[in-house]
Amino acid sequence: MAEEKPPNGFVRFLRKLYKPLGFQKGYNFILWFIFGGGFFGFILARLQYLSVGGKFREGSSPGEWYYLRGGHERVGITLHLVTVIPLGFLLVFQFIPWIRYKALIVHRIDGYIIIVLLLISNVGALMIARHSFSGEYETQVLVGLLAIMTTGSVLLAYINIKRLQIDQHRAWMLRTWFYAGSIVTLRIIMIISALIITKTGGFYQAMPCDKISYILRDDPEQFRNTYPNCFATNGTLDGWVVVKGYFADDPSQIGASFGITFGGAGWLALAIHAIGVEIYLHLTPREGSRLRNVSYQRQMEAGFTHPGSSGITSDRWGDADVWQPMSEKERAHEEKTTTQQGSA
Repeated sequence: MAEEKPPNGFVRFLRKLYKPLGFQKGYNFILWFIFGGGFFGFILARLQYLSVGGKFREGSSPGEWYYLRGGHERVGITLHLVTVIPLGFLLVFQFIPWIRYKALIVHRIDGYIIIVLLLISNVGALMIARHSFSGEYETQVLVGLLAIMTTGSVLLAYINIKRLQIDQHRAWMLRTWFYAGSIVTLRIIMIISALIITKTGGFYQAMPCDKISYILRDDPEQFRNTYPNCFATNGTLDGWVVVKGYFADDPSQIGASFGITFGGAGWLALAIHAIGVEIYLHLTPREGSRLRNVSYQRQMEAGFTHPGSSGITSDRWGDADVWQPMSEKERAHEEKTTTQQGSA
């Protein structure tokens, strides 16, 4: 049967872009371009942060470097940055189908490198969580949860691919990087939130005088005039004072506005990404079914027991009905439908 003619010029143009990359469906290319492109841009903007004591120190949120300049937290931020930035660069190419089909060895090696980099970057993130963006309790829990979710998901993806359970490998890898990608959305929400609390007012954060002194080290007069309690006898509580969250001119207040909003922005971003990836997986059951049949064939060839369900699947580990492979007729119909959808 002749290939269905694209309905308009835009689709023809789009196909010229995504077909050479191996994409069969236009919406997959669009999603890869939006999310992959956004993540790639985020990473490129932070390449300069590989200079931890230089560009990162200058570009970090006011007060962050006060804690990160030495000790285990300096080690943690260095570990995090020198692993997560290369990781983000390599990750975009993992989702290009052409590489998986034509250069599988590259996909595999790249995947192993990314997994190792992710695990190390999580260690670094945990090392700095105590004081990251003021280290509020909800921020520390957020960092810990993100580390657990990404580590758990990537390990499940690894176990499934070693068992040739490609459908579950796809699902858990997508979850891993949607969870990790919440750090990009977090920044957007945090800045918007900082502007909102500046407009509404009434948001404050406790901050140690030593940290404020460090933030305002180039203007000691401003420090003395704005925070006189830091110099008064019994004017502080264990050396801490209240700082207004205000995204304007005062660096200490800008730092407070980010510290106030970081945790909440992170939780909201993680919820958006966690729900979003599940919606995507539920909207693409045909792809999951196709990959499960591919898994069945490869597991049969490898001599695995329970072909089609040799990995971590719900019919073996849960109460789902026992999975049955497609017949030759069903598989031919599936491939025909997929081809027709890909040309639309």
